[in-house]
Amino acid sequence: MSETTRIWIEIIFNVTYLVIVWGLVAIMWRRREALAGSRRRLADLVTGAFALLAFGDTGHVGFRVWAYALGGLESQANIFGRPISLVGAGALMTAVTVTLFYIVMLEVWRTRFNKRYGWFEYFLLIIASARLYMMTLPINEWYRVVPAQPWSTIRNIPLMLQGLGLAYLILRDATTVKDNTFRWIGVCILISYACYIPVILFVQQIPAIGMLMIPKTMAYVAIGFLAYFELYRGGAGYQTLPANK
Repeated sequence: MSETTRIWIEIIFNVTYLVIVWGLVAIMWRRREALAGSRRRLADLVTGAFALLAFGDTGHVGFRVWAYALGGLESQANIFGRPISLVGAGALMTAVTVTLFYIVMLEVWRTRFNKRYGWFEYFLLIIASARLYMMTLPINEWYRVVPAQPWSTIRNIPLMLQGLGLAYLILRDATTVKDNTFRWIGVCILISYACYIPVILFVQQIPAIGMLMIPKTMAYVAIGFLAYFELYRGGAGYQTLPANK
């Protein structure tokens, strides 16, 4: 595949993805008024989670499209009188919002399965806070198109623990109560990380491996649609689960 072809595939995919994810958030928001009780609470959390995801990815993939339009990924934009790396700014935006996404999704898990936070859940919140702090350090070098190792891996370890920890909780409890929708949501989270981890580890040596971000992103879209059809379209499998302490 030529470099030009790869760039156009990325641009078309990125634009299509942003249209879909923002459209999904808009539909969720419009339909929330028709919901009530525990379904309304859970639906609002899911809407908030995907609004965060959409906002961060507008920077992450949207700024990449902007950079290509300006001539390449090294392009900068003049914002408030300062030259800013578009790719770097987008990477920072998504680094923050995806961390917040998993915090909100942890609350989605707690609400759906009527759980209380224990040591493991508080551990996931602590490492999320640690990751947000790590994002503020100069070593991140947000002006770079390809993040430097080994810091790229180090700063993503808390995110991996967040996501995999959440997937464990969802799969454990969804399997126990035979909640097929949330079981598939847990599987999609695992798929997203199966694609994301090789990119973190090897994109510096093998740039083409960055194409794995496409199926990783599609896994998030699948989570959004699974949640939408379950909560907003009156999925038959939805029910308020009894309190589980």
